Amino acid sequence: MLERRLVQLLLLAAVVAVLAALVATTADNMRERGIRSGFDFLLEPAGFSIGETPLAFDAGDSVLRAFAAGLANTLRAALAAIVLCSVLGTAVGVGRLSANLLLRGACAAYVETFRNIPLLLQLLAWYFVLTELLPAAGDAWRLGPGVFLSKSGLSFPWRVDGAWEMPEQNVFTIAGGGALTPEFLALVVGLGIYTAAYVAETVRGGLQAVPRGQTDAGLALGLTRRQVFFAVLLPQARRAILPPLANHYLNLTKNSSLAVAIGYPDLVSIANTTLNQTGRAVECIALVMATYLVLSLATALITHRLERRSARWAGDA
Repeated sequence: MLERRLVQLLLLAAVVAVLAALVATTADNMRERGIRSGFDFLLEPAGFSIGETPLAFDAGDSVLRAFAAGLANTLRAALAAIVLCSVLGTAVGVGRLSANLLLRGACAAYVETFRNIPLLLQLLAWYFVLTELLPAAGDAWRLGPGVFLSKSGLSFPWRVDGAWEMPEQNVFTIAGGGALTPEFLALVVGLGIYTAAYVAETVRGGLQAVPRGQTDAGLALGLTRRQVFFAVLLPQARRAILPPLANHYLNLTKNSSLAVAIGYPDLVSIANTTLNQTGRAVECIALVMATYLVLSLATALITHRLERRSARWAGDA
């Protein structure tokens, strides 16, 4: 154990030394060419606005706040897509094991179709559907009380100043309530549907990894198939599902960087705008890389803890 930790420390020291040498060499080369470097630009006014963000942002705010707004946009889109792909992927994965031939075939067709079409093309296709094929705001589809879907996005009731505000449809616009832009919807739907195809295969493989005898034993005890699935199969399959599921979530979060192709102001889009205005290419790219690295490590840590908890629950059972 001591020797293994010593080797790990030596490898870590070597990596840090290489990175330090790379940073020093890059800084020297930039200095020789008269290129400004450093992260002082983060405290300067951004000089640009952001179309949508959960954070209050103005063009006079700092570049650092602009990066925070872009990160908030990335996180909210990624989290929404994770929920969508988890629910849809689980349903499709279970459907692939159905005794119904039609349902099983439809689920298999879904997996093979969406898994083999490049994600960028899917995002562009969804964006085209939402911005070109949907009706204008004046003729928006009413999906429910106060819920409208149109080229302007999705409008819905929202709590404002302690009271629920209902959207009102006008001749040209829909005012009031909450709203999700077409860019956000296209990104969430595209990421969710694409990743759900991989989640479905993971769920299917995890369920098939549980011995058939477990199902037979549950049925012999008088449990219904629904009870067997939730009380017997799913808890055991969870240990096999969680590790690859974490990889799917990581890939989804990193794939959200393709949002720049459909005009959604995510972290990469904000970094590109800042790069063009300040010329700090190395710094902007380094910030984006560091942010995605932290997000990936945080996701891996959370998933690892869930795996340990799942194993503990299985041991107690």
